[in-house]
Amino acid sequence: MTAPRLVDAIAAVRSVAAAAGLPADAVAREGANVAAGVCADVEGASGPWAEAFGQSPGGFGAAAEVGRAFASERTPLLASLVAAGRTEDARSYAAALAGLAAEACALDPDPTLACINAAGFVARAQLNAVAPQPGLTPGVPDYVTPPVPAGATATATTTAPTATAAATAEAPVKPLPTLPELMAQLDALVGLRAVKDQVHRQTELLRINILRKEKGLKTPEVSRHLVFVGNPGTGKSTVARLVAGIYRALGLLEKGQLVETDRSGMVAGYVGQTALKTADVVKSATGGVLFIDEAYALAGDDFGSEAIATLLKAMEDHRDELVVIAAGYPDEMEKFITSNPGLESRFGTTITFPDYSEDELVAIFRGACSDADFTPTSGCVDRLQELIRAEPRNKGFGNARLVRNLFEAAVARQAWRLRKKQSPTLDDLRRLQADDLPDQIDPP
Repeated sequence: MTAPRLVDAIAAVRSVAAAAGLPADAVAREGANVAAGVCADVEGASGPWAEAFGQSPGGFGAAAEVGRAFASERTPLLASLVAAGRTEDARSYAAALAGLAAEACALDPDPTLACINAAGFVARAQLNAVAPQPGLTPGVPDYVTPPVPAGATATATTTAPTATAAATAEAPVKPLPTLPELMAQLDALVGLRAVKDQVHRQTELLRINILRKEKGLKTPEVSRHLVFVGNPGTGKSTVARLVAGIYRALGLLEKGQLVETDRSGMVAGYVGQTALKTADVVKSATGGVLFIDEAYALAGDDFGSEAIATLLKAMEDHRDELVVIAAGYPDEMEKFITSNPGLESRFGTTITFPDYSEDELVAIFRGACSDADFTPTSGCVDRLQELIRAEPRNKGFGNARLVRNLFEAAVARQAWRLRKKQSPTLDDLRRLQADDLPDQIDPP
C-alpha cells in the first residue's frame, strides 16, 4: 500500500498543477518521473512506484532515466511556468515537486542515504529554479547543489509547451576563464604546493616558447604531455581540468575540454577493435586534453599494447591538437612509461601528487561545507579528525575523495535527522553535527 504522505504529496502536485492550468496527463508523467529519479537505484522500487502512480512496472527504468536529470535541472513543466513569467504558479509547483521528491523515499522500505540525498538534490534544483522565499516549503531542508550527473542525456517526455530553448538562446554566453583566472583557481586549491609550482613552471615555459616563436627566435621542442602520479583523491583530475583550460588560454589548444577515460574506455574484447575504440576516444579529446586514469593497466597484454600503439600514433598525428595526461600510482606508472620507448620520449614531465595532511583534509571538508551553506560544529570536526586518523594511510588512501564522501553522508544524515521537523530554523538547516558523520568508515 502506498504511504499516506506520498499519496498526499502526489495529490498536492496534481492540485497545484490543475490550479496553474497544466495538462493533467503531462503532470502525471512528470510526477512519476520525479519519483522514479529519486529511487532510480533502489532495488524493488518499480512495483511500489507503479502502484503509487498508476503506471506499469516496466516503465520504471525509462522514467528513472528522465527523472535523474531533475537532480540538477528544473522539470519541463516548471520551466514553462518560469519562462511564461508566472512566478507564483511556478513557486507553488516547485514546492509541490520538492515535497513529492522528499516523500518519494517512502518507495524504499528502508531508505538509503543515497536515496535521501537524491531527494534533496531534486528538491533543491526545483526550488532554485524559482528563487523561493523563506518559509515557502516547510519541512524541505536546503541541500547542497549537486554536480551535473556525468553523461546525463535525459529527454523530456511531457507534451507541455515550454520556452526553455528561447530562454537559453537569450541567456548571455559565459566567457571562458582567462589565464590569470585559471592560475588563481590553481593557487586556491588546498595544499599541493609542489604541484602548483610545477604547473606554474610548465605554463611559463610554454608561454615564453610562444613569445620566442612570435619573434622569430628558435624554440626548443617542449613536450606538453604529462604524467600525474599519486593516490586517489589527491587532485589529479581537478588539476588536469585546469591544465586543459590553461593550454587553451595560452592558445595551444582550440577547445580545452577534458575527456577522462581508463583502460575500459580504450580496450575492446577482440583484436582490431581496440584500435577503433581508442581512436574514438582520441577524436572526442582532440582540441583538448585526454586524461587516462590508471594508465598502467594498459601495459602487459596485447590489447593494451594495441591501445598504446594507437594512442602514440594519434599523439604524433595530432601533436598540435591533443594533450595526453596519464595518471596512476607512482611505481606502476614508472613501469608503464618504460614499457614502450614511444611513451618515454613523449612524456617528459612527471608531477607527483602527495597525500593530503590531516589539516588539509579538514580544510577541504570545511570548504565543501562553506560552498554549500553548511556549518560544521566543533564536535563534527572532531569526529571528522577521528575518522581520518583511523583510516590506514596505505596505497589507495582516499584523500579528498574520502572527505567528499563523508561530507555527502553528513548532508544526507542531517536531512534524515530533520525529517520530522516541519519548520527547521536556518541554523538547523546549516548545522552539521557530530552524529551526522558515521561512527566509522565502511571498507570499500
